[in-house]
Amino acid sequence: MPPIVKRNVRVILLDGEDLVLIKRTRPGRDPYWVTVGGGLEETDDSLEAALCREVFEELGGTITAPQLVFLITDSLDSGLGVQHIFAARLNSIDLATRTGTEFSKPERGGYEVVRVPLISEAVRAVALMPPELGEFIAANIDAITSVVDQEVRTA
Repeated sequence: MPPIVKRNVRVILLDGEDLVLIKRTRPGRDPYWVTVGGGLEETDDSLEAALCREVFEELGGTITAPQLVFLITDSLDSGLGVQHIFAARLNSIDLATRTGTEFSKPERGGYEVVRVPLISEAVRAVALMPPELGEFIAANIDAITSVVDQEVRTA
């Protein structure tokens, strides 16, 4: 079995009846959308800690009770990349306190926080990357909402 050489965390982030995404605009490329998240760092104690750090860096936000709901595996030259996909509710957001290094690098393009109605048609209407994540969300809206809301009730 190939070794896991890269781990990322991402969050299907719900705010009311909306999905919170980041619209990426980069020179020479059509706009695309991503969920909040990024790579694990050596200082992260757990996947959940990495996820909370990423939410704070990218949104100045906090989340409630993230639940692992999906994995995406990528074949890389030196092994496997695994994206751990969580679902959670947004507690707070303050874009003025974002700390991600990407925001200070204009060559990386734009990072616009957007809300998309949490309905299949709206999710499928944006170019969400990776595409299998967009399809997973669109096909599992009721289950994702139920898992997140159940955790909020018991947290």
